[in-house]
Amino acid sequence: MGTMMEENAEPLAWPRSSILVVDDEAGMRSFLTRSLSSRCAHIEAVESVAAAERLMRRFRFDLLILDIKLPDKTGVEWLGELRDKGFVGDVILITAYADLDTAIHALRAGASDFLLKPFRLPQLINAIQRCHERSRLARENFVLRREVGARTEGVVELIGESQTMREVRALIQRLAPLPSTVLITGESGTGKEVAARALHRMSPRGHGPLAGPFVPLNCAAISPELMESELFGHVRGAFTGATQNRDGLFYYANGGTLFLDEIAELPLPLQAKLLRVLEERKIRPVGSEQEIPVDVRIVAATNRRLADEVAVSRFRQDLYYRLQVVEIHMPALREHAADIPLLVDHFNHKLAQELGVPPMSISHEVLRQMMADYDWPGNVRELRNWVERSLILGEPRLDFLPHAEKSRGHDASLEEIERRHIVETLKAVGGNKSEAARRLGISRKTLERRCAAWGL
Repeated sequence: MGTMMEENAEPLAWPRSSILVVDDEAGMRSFLTRSLSSRCAHIEAVESVAAAERLMRRFRFDLLILDIKLPDKTGVEWLGELRDKGFVGDVILITAYADLDTAIHALRAGASDFLLKPFRLPQLINAIQRCHERSRLARENFVLRREVGARTEGVVELIGESQTMREVRALIQRLAPLPSTVLITGESGTGKEVAARALHRMSPRGHGPLAGPFVPLNCAAISPELMESELFGHVRGAFTGATQNRDGLFYYANGGTLFLDEIAELPLPLQAKLLRVLEERKIRPVGSEQEIPVDVRIVAATNRRLADEVAVSRFRQDLYYRLQVVEIHMPALREHAADIPLLVDHFNHKLAQELGVPPMSISHEVLRQMMADYDWPGNVRELRNWVERSLILGEPRLDFLPHAEKSRGHDASLEEIERRHIVETLKAVGGNKSEAARRLGISRKTLERRCAAWGL
């Protein structure tokens, strides 16, 4: 048997990784298990491909340490079969008998790394660390690709010195270190995702050496047929078009925060599965028999009253109680209008830099009217859009606001202001509901419900 020299090395932690060792030498299996068990979440060791396949039907492994010479099949041959079946985990091939051709064949078969026995423990640890880093970067790139091209709405920080916003920030600061599920409520455009990002950023999951990603999902933007795969992933052949294994958002959010916006739009069957994940901390990809442990904090948001949705059987009561461990309510802009000057100043300088134009000068009288004479049905998002439009057109004019003639002291109700705002937006986009919903910051389903209720 090729020997491995054990050396004193500083332990490296892979606290969320699972490793499978496949080697027909009992001494090697024992040594790798002892050496790596304190460095990863879970490790198994077996002597053959057949035994490994039985384990892989029950568990998901992030990394295989695979000997080339095995009793029932070569490691290179089996690796090729795994890749053909859609296995995307890392594989480190090890062998005591190798030449350059063997190494080339191993890498062509899809090996992440290749080690020749006898090797030192630090060599193996470094190889695993490289695999871990590649996996981490792949997850980060996936999250970044989801946000490329997406317009950043709201504010980067929770801006405002009103008592209302001070209380919101204090509550977020209190909740951030805790693992509890959080429900964020409030009208469209109030900054619910901004609050969720702040919650993540201030938590242990959002900073430090073991920080995980913030992964957002708009539940209204994915069709019900694809939602389960989007969340939990799927295996090849699970449904028509599933030509390879695919990881879901729970996988990419592992160690971080999964933000489920417009949670009320989640289909009832998926609500039951989400409840099970919250209770058991395990997911099952579509078409798979494996249950995969996940370490994800759930933050959900809605602009609808979930209690009302429960009352009409559109939302599960048990999931509602499970999500509403703690609730953060984001106030409408009209409820903290005193913060408008600070928000305008922030957007004025931020957007001017993005647009390549000088910041505009806004008089105290205009700011006073913005605070006193308009209800801002689109909230902070609408305020941002007003600032951007004013910068583009070169002057801060209140007639850029829809229904600016309807002040708080007039007869128009908030619902009427909202209705007119939606009508104006639909006219501006030629009746395109998808584009109107995007500009309004609501889902198309929500827009269609509003239009149906008003007979539009």
